[in-house]
Amino acid sequence: MYIPDRYRNEDHLQIRKFLKEHAFGILVSCGPEGPMATHLPLVYEDAEAEKGYIRGHFAKANPHWRHLSDGVEVLCIFNGPHSYISSSWYRDEEVPTWNYIAIHVRGRYRMQNTEELWASLRQMVSKYERDSEDPVSLDTMSSDTLRQVRGIVGFEVEVSSLEAAYKLSQGREADHGRIIRELRKRGGGSSDIAEVMDSFEPL
Repeated sequence: MYIPDRYRNEDHLQIRKFLKEHAFGILVSCGPEGPMATHLPLVYEDAEAEKGYIRGHFAKANPHWRHLSDGVEVLCIFNGPHSYISSSWYRDEEVPTWNYIAIHVRGRYRMQNTEELWASLRQMVSKYERDSEDPVSLDTMSSDTLRQVRGIVGFEVEVSSLEAAYKLSQGREADHGRIIRELRKRGGGSSDIAEVMDSFEPL
């Protein structure tokens, strides 16, 4: 990923926190006729390796997994909040731009066995159900419901590199106050990137 130096984030604590909070990404690999990409929940874990692991699963009906083999390098792409930035918010004339957060994670793919898949599914469901009023659990679901797990294929990616672009109007610090105010007025993703700008502390 092309990242100008001023937008490159090498704070691994920030990056890992982001990956854990934005666990829906795109897994990209080379297919027989060109690139293949699938949008998936991709759960990042950093406890077992220096750079961590990405774990997820494909639907068996998705042909993508059939073109992957253990050891092949894949790319996982994660996006955060983003927004158009009007140059009318600057003190000096300039062209408009876009602020965003994007992280590229590369690593080696490996298909999970059945036991590993179940462990990953329990971990994922437990994580996202913890704030539910009436949380579900794989351990209490009926055998008929759990038969659906036969329709997925689990995998993990041992991370070899992390690249993070945090484009947050660096170089325009004198204009940050107005940019943040205008973004908050727009709401939605614009407001989200404003919050990141307001709290971001580069190394």
